[in-house]
Amino acid sequence: MRLSLTPALLSLPLTLGLASPALADEAVLDFGVPAWPGIAVKTEIAQQLLAPLGYETRTHELGLQVVYQGLETGDIDAFLGGWMPAQANMYTPREASGAVVKVANNVDGARMTLVVPDYLYAQGIRSFADLDDHRELFDGEIHGFGAGSAASEVLHEAIDDDTWGLGDWQVMDTSVVGMLGAARSAIDREEPIVWVGWTPHWMNLELPMHYLDDPKDLFGENNGETDVLNMLRSDYADAHPGLVDFFEQFTFAAEEQSWMINEFGQKKRDAEAVARQWLHEHPERVEAMLEGVTTLDGKPAWPAVEASL
Repeated sequence: MRLSLTPALLSLPLTLGLASPALADEAVLDFGVPAWPGIAVKTEIAQQLLAPLGYETRTHELGLQVVYQGLETGDIDAFLGGWMPAQANMYTPREASGAVVKVANNVDGARMTLVVPDYLYAQGIRSFADLDDHRELFDGEIHGFGAGSAASEVLHEAIDDDTWGLGDWQVMDTSVVGMLGAARSAIDREEPIVWVGWTPHWMNLELPMHYLDDPKDLFGENNGETDVLNMLRSDYADAHPGLVDFFEQFTFAAEEQSWMINEFGQKKRDAEAVARQWLHEHPERVEAMLEGVTTLDGKPAWPAVEASL
């Protein structure tokens, strides 16, 4: 059985960091889900796989900081969107305190850093080092997707430190929709723009863009290479080793999740339908995910899921 609770029902106890009797149910796996298309679909896939294994799950649509608070207070049991190192300031202290545990990286090929349209890359703007040489071209503006986001913090720190000569630049923080709207508009007119890009995301499928090289690794090692963690509340992981086995193998290629994001975020399809399509079209991947995993009553997982599909 899968349940979904609205933000209005959940925001007060979780925002205040208080345990809620309605959520303190060890028989139910509670997912924290920010309003990110990739995490929404990926969480839905997990729910559709866990249901035939005998698990009851719930999703809670919450802001990122509230998700981390919930993992700490026991209101949230699982989160499938731990972008590292971008969220390290939220994750690391909670890992150190023993509140959460990293289970696996769930996206192969993820990254986040600055991007420009292909036509600017072809003109020679290929590195962070090239940006300040063309400051007037960009009006000294980098487009971001939200004040307080991990990417915004990275950029503001670079500006404060004058890294790559960015000391007199500014971050134009709006939202993901606003940022990508500005990118699409500039591309339509072949105008200069630099923005925060990442994969997996639909932008990689629809926008002619290229990631900039950054030898100083402002967004993380290997030019913004990113892990996207499956993480569990430590106490819940200790009590449910079968779920640890499941999430250790619950992984996707960046291209797969970009497709999910495009179907859900751009084409506005229902997350349940997108997840179901992916499961039906990739039985061999599903079987590999479930190797060695068992149902709640100890039976092999794949036959139970195969029957449900």
